[in-house]
Amino acid sequence: MRKLDNIGQLFVISAPSGVGKTTLIRRLQSSRNDLCFSVSATTRAPRPGEIEGRDYCFLSREEFVRDIRADRFLEWAHVHGEYYGTARAPIETWLQEGQDVILDIDVQGARQVRCAFPPAHTIFILPPSIDTLRERLQARRTESAEKIAGRLIVARKELAEAAWYDFIIVNDDLEEAVADLAAILRACHCKMAFQASKVRPFLRSISDI
Repeated sequence: MRKLDNIGQLFVISAPSGVGKTTLIRRLQSSRNDLCFSVSATTRAPRPGEIEGRDYCFLSREEFVRDIRADRFLEWAHVHGEYYGTARAPIETWLQEGQDVILDIDVQGARQVRCAFPPAHTIFILPPSIDTLRERLQARRTESAEKIAGRLIVARKELAEAAWYDFIIVNDDLEEAVADLAAILRACHCKMAFQASKVRPFLRSISDI
């Protein structure tokens, strides 16, 4: 996608576990080479197939707590018994360089980011239904029935937070969801707040008539 200005923008994407936001983001990244993705840090163990630095930065609890105390996270949260967080330094660098940045974080982290960086655009991904979400979690075959039940309880609470997000996407059809996400990113670059420098010359020319 052609950048319409040189201002880096921050996009925060949240969804209950199992909705498919990671797949959606990766599909979008495959069509764009100018989109930075912040890899979250976590203290949970890697799942089969997950790669250090691509899926997560896996830290020990001692390392994570050390980074909290050093204020190295833009946001962090304690979820499902584990810590998750977003490193501050690379995001600040990318934005200063004019790069768009996507954060894949939960609702707790999204609230922290919105307070720390008000211009951030927030996007919530919904499942078609709770039943579909349950089926997707079961299809992963990575967790016990008890853990899945716990995730569904958390999911219901997270879904109640969707109302304060700027944009909502229903991930029913993957291709349509990817198209919706791409459209949101492009539309945000067309907002007046980011295009004011291009409007000013026309206003000045009118005042000179």
